Amino acid sequence: MKILQILFAVSMGVWFLSEILYKNILKSGDNDKKDKDRSTLNILWLAIPLSIASSVSVSYLTKLPISDEDRIYYIGVALVWVGIILRFIIIRSLGKYFTVDVTIREDHKIKKEGFYKYIRHPSYAFSLLTSLGLGLYLNNWFSLILAFLIPFVAFSYRITVEERTLIEQFGEEYLEYRRKTKKLIPFIY
Repeated sequence: MKILQILFAVSMGVWFLSEILYKNILKSGDNDKKDKDRSTLNILWLAIPLSIASSVSVSYLTKLPISDEDRIYYIGVALVWVGIILRFIIIRSLGKYFTVDVTIREDHKIKKEGFYKYIRHPSYAFSLLTSLGLGLYLNNWFSLILAFLIPFVAFSYRITVEERTLIEQFGEEYLEYRRKTKKLIPFIY
């Protein structure tokens, strides 16, 4: 169990560090249309730490376990790592089109390959998977709800803002793409 705790602590550190790096390195440039964000980046930077702090605190204050089996901890850590790694892959696959703020680049194109063939916002989906993993690792129903629901609401707002921007930029091309894909979960939602 000690190794699992270390693995979890390392995963939280990697998650935090990767998000700070993304925030500081992957900003929009001077030539980008960057007036579209509507504070969604700030909201996410409030929502995610709030969800982590509140879900961890609640796990110490209340005892409402999801499972009596130790595998819940392993599943939680595995989902955290899968979320971190797949989010990194998605960000790399978007290349110069990925920015932390809602932005349209000068030669912006809609990506429709890979994960984007099935869902429009895989980066957010995998970030939420990481949050889900946190909630499962904490093995507490209240923690799970806080770990997932707070970022889900923030990402939902961001998706609304982002999709409005993409429709303004790409019109029918984006609307057609939206009709063929789901937001966050392939074939479901």
